Amino acid sequence: MKLVLWIIIAIGITAIFDARQISTKYFPSKDINLIVKVMKAMGFLVCIISGFFLCIM
Repeated sequence: MKLVLWIIIAIGITAIFDARQISTKYFPSKDINLIVKVMKAMGFLVCIISGFFLCIM
């Protein structure tokens, strides 16, 4: 279970650092800045929640 949480944290960190590249690749170019902000926020929340569960175990 801990390995799964570490993988989820790694995915969250990747979403934070590569948000602009991912958004330009998969989404239309209208609201790239909004999509980047949302992806960074979601990545941050995923990391925090996964880290919390990892500390509990």
